[in-house]
Amino acid sequence: MKCLLCEQYALTHICKECQKLHLLPSRYKRKIQGKVKVYSFYRYKDIEPLLFTKHTDLGYYIYSILASVSFAIFAKELEIDGDVAVIAVDDRVKNGYSHTSILASSMQKKALRYRVAALRDYSNTVYSGKNFQYRLLHPREFVLKEFKERKVILVDDILTTGLTLTAAINSLKEQNKEVLFCLTLADAQGK
Repeated sequence: MKCLLCEQYALTHICKECQKLHLLPSRYKRKIQGKVKVYSFYRYKDIEPLLFTKHTDLGYYIYSILASVSFAIFAKELEIDGDVAVIAVDDRVKNGYSHTSILASSMQKKALRYRVAALRDYSNTVYSGKNFQYRLLHPREFVLKEFKERKVILVDDILTTGLTLTAAINSLKEQNKEVLFCLTLADAQGK
């Protein structure tokens, strides 16, 4: 196959050289609810064509590569005390895989526990391409499955308005969970 970026023959969809050249993550930080930190690894505009693959078969491979060069490395470097749940925002399988599950499950560390299907949205609302007003009028309806850890790292793919993460944080707080911080692959406002 050929690398999607340089078009040279490669064993992966994005060759190792292009991963080093073009997918080196930066850390962008925003706060939502005035205090919860959200760390993003890329600016949306920098990886937009790759993000568009999420609703295709190719997306599984692209998101796996992006997770390995960002979330996985972050987890290895993370200094953390006690057990912490890693919760993907609505890790429901669509198109054969869950993009948020790929991101969350890449965070391999002894103290981190990925809790599959712990936070599901039952509103069936699709925010992709929708404006802020639409998102306000059609809130997420998260249901939290029980899990033992009190501390949580929340994972989503894209931070746009912050409404999805805010709703997720509120659902977790209602169950006396503490969100340490949130991680997203890309920030639409990344500066």
